Amino acid sequence: MKLLTHIPSWLKNKYLLTGAFFVIWMLFFDPKDIFSDFERRNKLTELEKSELHLKKLITETRQELYLLKNNAQSIEKYAREKYLMKKDNEDLFIVNSAPENK
Repeated sequence: MKLLTHIPSWLKNKYLLTGAFFVIWMLFFDPKDIFSDFERRNKLTELEKSELHLKKLITETRQELYLLKNNAQSIEKYAREKYLMKKDNEDLFIVNSAPENK
């Protein structure tokens, strides 16, 4: 019992001990702790950026599809650029750009 006499009375307070235990539990051990919340928020921002990028790609692809369906010149241009097609009396020269160093 000598040990209990040296402990300050405010550390013996059951409400303080319960509150401190609750705060520590919520900060570190709970499945919805602060660190997991930060990770989830970062993941959310990454996914939102990815969503915007994919929406942009979808609109570009839809516009290209519309042009291919409605314009004969765009079909020829697409075939020449993507599939390297050419007419019978033409010569085709392919120039590759230098690879980027990353």
